[in-house]
Amino acid sequence: MKESEISPELAPELEKDGLDWRTRVFDSLSYPSVIISPDRTLMGANRKFYETFNLSFKEIYGKKCFHIFLYKDTPCETEQCTISKVLKDKKDHSFALKRHYRWEERIFSPILDDHGEVAYVIGSIRDITQTKSLENQLHGAQEFITRVIHSSASAIVAADRQGNINLMNSVAKELFGDYNGGEGKIRHTEQLYPPGKAKKIMRMLRDEKIGGQGKLLIPRTTIVNAHGEEIEVEMSAAIIYDEKGNESATMAIYNDLKDKLKVEKELKLAQKQLARSEKMASLGQLAAGVAHEINNPLTGILFYAGLLLERKDLDKDLEEDLKCVLEDAERCREIVKSLLVYSRREGTAKNIVHLNEVVEKSLTLIRDQKKFRNIHIEKNLSEDMMLLLADTNKLNQVLINLIINAADAMDGEGTITLITYKEKFLKKLFLEVKDTGKGIPHENLSKIFDPFFTTKEVGKSTGLGLSIVYGILEEHEAKISVKRTSTKGTTFIIEFPMYIASEEGPFLCKP
Repeated sequence: MKESEISPELAPELEKDGLDWRTRVFDSLSYPSVIISPDRTLMGANRKFYETFNLSFKEIYGKKCFHIFLYKDTPCETEQCTISKVLKDKKDHSFALKRHYRWEERIFSPILDDHGEVAYVIGSIRDITQTKSLENQLHGAQEFITRVIHSSASAIVAADRQGNINLMNSVAKELFGDYNGGEGKIRHTEQLYPPGKAKKIMRMLRDEKIGGQGKLLIPRTTIVNAHGEEIEVEMSAAIIYDEKGNESATMAIYNDLKDKLKVEKELKLAQKQLARSEKMASLGQLAAGVAHEINNPLTGILFYAGLLLERKDLDKDLEEDLKCVLEDAERCREIVKSLLVYSRREGTAKNIVHLNEVVEKSLTLIRDQKKFRNIHIEKNLSEDMMLLLADTNKLNQVLINLIINAADAMDGEGTITLITYKEKFLKKLFLEVKDTGKGIPHENLSKIFDPFFTTKEVGKSTGLGLSIVYGILEEHEAKISVKRTSTKGTTFIIEFPMYIASEEGPFLCKP
């Protein structure tokens, strides 16, 4: 069949006024095409149609469009009919259909008469199997990339050239908060950083000496979430270029450093505590040796000064001088005694005790009633069973030291609160000593447990009180720290391991 065949009704219309060339144009179309009347009847087809489907004019003439285009014997519903849409709005319409393993696109276009009405509809069939295959591959690749982005453990953000955020994975939404496809508070990259930081990062990305190729790694920087909170993160950023090498977008990957910083802080604290323990151990050995060397001559001074004071023929001025010698020698003996305690020369006898009983006993042992005349002591002691393995005498010494320190911090007037409680989940007991004093200056916080450190006047303190407390608690595998301090007071907190009796025998809970 060299030329297309059309219905006798259509031929005169096409041949009139020398329009036979249109038939030739129709016949030369590269896609299989047919002419359809408004009543959905096939009027003819082009050569490509007959060759593709191996049909003749007689086999299609008079058939309805749904026979050929939908491979069915029943017409479409009016609202879903593509030809109805063409007749209604006089515009092109199309749909895709999968037949066996092939995808076909059906395109329908109006042929208007001299009055602008649809006289006929031309329908073309285009094989889009390869296009659909490529679309599916692209869609699959996009889905895979999307899954990779959203399953990443790092926060990922992408934005266009203007900085408008186009993508945030779930981790980024959790990190920054309040982002919902541009509907939340966070819509622009400048909102992710402190003022001016976003522009600075872009300058660094473009700087040949820093990023150069549009890539940048910042080990530690600050971002801002939707609530205005600053967060420390590790960040890597990049500029995305199009095929011409022009900037088309930017992206950044963030890793929250909260856990890392916490570990670093704990490590520094552990190193600091280890260094302090080593220093205190060395000082303890030194203190023990010094105390031993001083104790013998000090005993002699006290003995002979005491003998001289017993003489009846002493001059009055000499008697006063001897009393001063004895007073200073006694003070030296108290220092030596503290040094011996600090050096831990005395043994430790641990028993199972109740923390509240230790608190009550310590309060009865405070002898300096004048110091506490204008001080109110409050007790907020837990009713839980709070057992620990401890040397009661040494814990009494710890508590007395802390209470006296609290009284000194308040200049003898205020309130001291003693609080006990336990955390079953942590297997810990806690004791807090709270005062209403002036607080501890920030610059002194790191030194308060150091031996011989004191802010009191010369002669008022040896500076060993808190060091001894620290050492005793270390013997009990307990920890002491400043929970809070301000001009309104200070709270010391002690953390004890809880004692629990088991079927295998008693044991001390450790973290």
